[in-house]
Amino acid sequence: MKYRTIQNDRWDQISFKFYGHPDYYKEIIKANSYLSDVIKRSPLLPAGIELEIPQLEVSSIYPEELPPWKR
Repeated sequence: MKYRTIQNDRWDQISFKFYGHPDYYKEIIKANSYLSDVIKRSPLLPAGIELEIPQLEVSSIYPEELPPWKR
């Protein structure tokens, strides 16, 4: 599935929108490996980036790792 960002979207917000939990941001970043490291490490995304949103089997156990912008 595709998603076009709006100004100041955040990875965790997009994850919550599609998966119901913010911690699946890492899978979205992996699915969009063509993006620059600057964009992948930024908490805020510019408008107009078309992201691939992978279909995931969402579990009740969430990833615990900090996002790259909080490290």
